[in-house]
Amino acid sequence: MTSMVKFPSNAGGQLEGALCEPSGTGKAGGVVVIQEWHGLNDAMKKMCEQFAQAGFLALVPDLYHGKVAKDDNEAGQLMGALDWGRAVADIGDAVKYLRAHARSNGKVAVAGFCMGGALTFASARHLEGIAAAVPYYGLPQIPPDELANIKAPIQAHFAKVDDWAKASVAEEIQTKVRAAGGHMDLHVYDAGHAFMRSTDPSKHEPKSAKLAWERTVDFLKKHLG
Repeated sequence: MTSMVKFPSNAGGQLEGALCEPSGTGKAGGVVVIQEWHGLNDAMKKMCEQFAQAGFLALVPDLYHGKVAKDDNEAGQLMGALDWGRAVADIGDAVKYLRAHARSNGKVAVAGFCMGGALTFASARHLEGIAAAVPYYGLPQIPPDELANIKAPIQAHFAKVDDWAKASVAEEIQTKVRAAGGHMDLHVYDAGHAFMRSTDPSKHEPKSAKLAWERTVDFLKKHLG
């Protein structure tokens, strides 16, 4: 079940997000789920619930602060206007909220899709104490020499048919992360961009989505407990 919660922002005031708790009453690892370019919509709330059903305490912070795109054109406008530095700071506030939550075991990962995949890379670079990072088909706005500073283990998921988040660029990132002593696994699927979006039949590729999800859950359980 998804509930909307508010939590403190270091910039002042409060942030809002969708919270999904796993079944039972025990402690669980936390996952900050980072939205696609459309915003905190029903698809992202469904993804939040999916993480909770897998046993994680999940939170999707609202990086657009109340705005949700009706279509791709509007999504492009919202993403273009996004302050990426503030977005990473908002994600950091979400990490702090989950870490302090009564159901949390203290370990928090980040996982994001599309625009959220790019922000997942950025969060792994700029936020302290991230237990793991799972970017889906999103490329970071990070200078190559900064990739050496990513300490969190990464499991990345990309598509073969994707003009925006090219798998070849992800392979270059993997090479640089590993050369700097970091850990990054990369999986490339016979699918197109946004293949995990189950609410969109034109994008969803069930076979790839199932395999990617199984890998994600195994990876997060390894690093979150």
